[in-house]
Amino acid sequence: MTRIAVDPARCVGTLDRNVFGGFVEHLGRCIYGGLYDEGSPLADERGFRRDVLGLLRELRMGVLRWPGGNFVSNYHWADGIGPKDARPARPELAWGAVESNRFGTDEFLAYCAELGTDPYICLNMGTGTLEEALAWVEYCNGAAATAWARRRRENGREEPYRVRYWGLGNEMYGDWQVGALSAEEYVREATRWARAIKMLDPDAVLVSCGMNGWNDWDRVVIDGLAPLVDLHSLHIYTGSDDYWTNVLQPHQAERAIRCARALIERVAYVKRLARSPRIAYDEWNVWFRTDDGKLEERYNFSDALAVATYLNIFVRNCAWVRMANLAQMVNAIAPVVTTSAAAVTQPIYYPVLLHARAALENAVDVHVDGPTVSPLESGHHSRWPHRVGDLGPFGLVDAAATASADRRRVAVTLVNRSPDHPETAEIVLRDLAFDGAAEVRGLTAERDPGAREIADVQGVHLAEGAEKPNGPVLTLTLPPQSFTVVEAAATGL
Repeated sequence: MTRIAVDPARCVGTLDRNVFGGFVEHLGRCIYGGLYDEGSPLADERGFRRDVLGLLRELRMGVLRWPGGNFVSNYHWADGIGPKDARPARPELAWGAVESNRFGTDEFLAYCAELGTDPYICLNMGTGTLEEALAWVEYCNGAAATAWARRRRENGREEPYRVRYWGLGNEMYGDWQVGALSAEEYVREATRWARAIKMLDPDAVLVSCGMNGWNDWDRVVIDGLAPLVDLHSLHIYTGSDDYWTNVLQPHQAERAIRCARALIERVAYVKRLARSPRIAYDEWNVWFRTDDGKLEERYNFSDALAVATYLNIFVRNCAWVRMANLAQMVNAIAPVVTTSAAAVTQPIYYPVLLHARAALENAVDVHVDGPTVSPLESGHHSRWPHRVGDLGPFGLVDAAATASADRRRVAVTLVNRSPDHPETAEIVLRDLAFDGAAEVRGLTAERDPGAREIADVQGVHLAEGAEKPNGPVLTLTLPPQSFTVVEAAATGL
């Protein structure tokens, strides 16, 4: 049995809805033939695929990052505005394609408006210039009668877009990045950019380019830019065809958060900062099968369990993680896949959907006491030391919880990682009792009695029902390889 103690009175952080964020890049069929498909009978008059829009709306993304990714380091945004037939096609250096520029800034911002999500634009610090970046900010946010604001109005948008989030480059540490820099070079350049952008738009939320949280790059960048930026980005991709490695590797994110937090707290203390940056996990996902120019990964249920665990980790650490962006949303390593006739979902879509629907205002303290798994027990210890083996043993059940501000509602998210056995879970509310039946939704790889298979998604089943608690205690049976969401009202004892 696993005992999960939830304390709604002990808030560990306010949950920012930007944790349920997305990312779309000009990569393979993510944009063209994915969310944007001119001439398709499934697209609206702007070229937006209606079926994709509908699926992405369901995920309630707080923020959407664009245009890259590696793509951005040779992207010149002014190529993508104005009459579409007059826009120039350019060589695309990151993924070896040709960029038509038919989907640009105005299209992206209109798409965000359709989704009801905040836009997050990553700036080109590879082949781009500060002057070009300032012009982009002015085009999006300028309210005065200035040249680029006037150009926006000529292109059909009178009011400023009020884009808040701006990334200072993407993965500028990597030799795969056009215009890669050393950490010291990046700090010098990003300092100039950050100061100038804040002069133009004091409300801009700036994101520095981080690596994995524990690298020397992060140390140098955080030391140099912490006084100037609002968020420090981290990127993580995990994945393996070994089951245990796949479902446990997301705990690398917890290592990264701890290390980046320590670096930020150190520089805040040394430099006596009144405020310090928080963390944007602006690329994360399971990705290990494909490495071509399309990245059309096909996911299974163990990948869905990994994604559910990532989201539990971001919820538990939401005092520091203020944004997280699933990379990516359509076709390329994505929860949504399109054909010319339809848009369908992959297994990783559903933990994102259930997490985003259930999450409440505050993350609250959770203590899990139950069976554990270690590298030695899993039989794959030789693969783990450089991955997550030193972080174990891990709970067989991974848990996170949120509560409403008034503590009258709670939501608990549970991942049972046992490949073969159900696990009894006893959820205990501290100093409160469950008020009425609890709503329970569970995703499983195998059909349970009463579960229904999700249309078009092989091997994913959804069970929905209600369970009656006994005062402060709710006892559930978690199927093997399952993700379960519990939503309930709470009352005083």
